[in-house]
Amino acid sequence: MRLSEFWSLMEQEFGRGYAAIVADQRVLGSLGGRTVDQALADGEPIRKVWEAVVRDLDVPPEHQLLPEPRRRR
Repeated sequence: MRLSEFWSLMEQEFGRGYAAIVADQRVLGSLGGRTVDQALADGEPIRKVWEAVVRDLDVPPEHQLLPEPRRRR
């Protein structure tokens, strides 16, 4: 998952302005008590951060669309 795909999913779920607020201010237990921004800055895999958002913020299944992992050549 690319960072641009992550932010696209965040904006689709929370709206353009609110997605940034959620990422900056909501502490998620699935991220060890960190915010999305902190976890990304710490180098957590983007897919893991999105999965934490989905789990902790009750994103409905129909909004959890994750791009397929890229295959290594």
